[in-house]
Amino acid sequence: MPINDRIVGRELRAVQGSWTGRDTRLYALAVGAGGDDPARELQFTTENTAGVTQRVLPTFGVIEGCRVGVGGPIETLDGVDLARMLHGTQQVEQHRELPASAEVTTSGRVTAVWDKGKAAVVETEAVTADAVTGEAYVTCRQSLFFRGYGGWGGERGPSGGSAPPEAKPDRTLEATTRLDQALLYRLTGDTNPLHSDPVYASAAGFSRPILHGLCSYGIVGRLLLNELADGDPAAFRSLRGRFSAPTYPGDELVVSVWGEGTEHPFVVDNQRGERILSDGLFVTG
Repeated sequence: MPINDRIVGRELRAVQGSWTGRDTRLYALAVGAGGDDPARELQFTTENTAGVTQRVLPTFGVIEGCRVGVGGPIETLDGVDLARMLHGTQQVEQHRELPASAEVTTSGRVTAVWDKGKAAVVETEAVTADAVTGEAYVTCRQSLFFRGYGGWGGERGPSGGSAPPEAKPDRTLEATTRLDQALLYRLTGDTNPLHSDPVYASAAGFSRPILHGLCSYGIVGRLLLNELADGDPAAFRSLRGRFSAPTYPGDELVVSVWGEGTEHPFVVDNQRGERILSDGLFVTG
């Protein structure tokens, strides 16, 4: 199907999925858990540490959610050059804490399509639920930005996101990504060559392979969980953000956070002063 607003409301193919404790531990490592100190975050990186029960980083929920919410449109759009697609925004809302292993079903739909003139934006929603009980674990909402596929005369839709507070951040968190971070993260299932193949990345207009947006998203979510919820996944409610600029493996991430209580706006910059994640909101409670 072509990209236009006639696909709004279209149901995406439901997917049966599963994960194991090994999958969730690999994800934790792929978003930097234990990178600064292997003795920390053992509840996410190990399954046999004395006195520690394995738990799951809440942003792991995007793995199944994006199989449908991102993979669904990709497999049904006609003649679309995937090198022109960028992940625009991502939100994960947790309904119940993710178990270390599970059998799940993920279903989704196209919720909006916007004509930005030189690009099209496709918004989707996907719900991942327990395959036996039907209870929802997470809802993922994402937008996909397709360069060069606008101009059919549709509604332009909302523009941009909310500006960060003008006040000085209440706290600043930092993390440095690994040079091989994208190669590690692709083991979680996203093998798009944009993140590993220099030739493919060059054809897409980048100087070298870029880091998965969902990898930087997971790194930031882990930092915020540890800082604002004492590393407790049960306290997590949601995380949203808008990908503003590409991130490269080896980049330093600086997370500026505002707010007390349960809602925390944030933005993320790199060491070059580029805003790579904007319109961020981390919610606990």
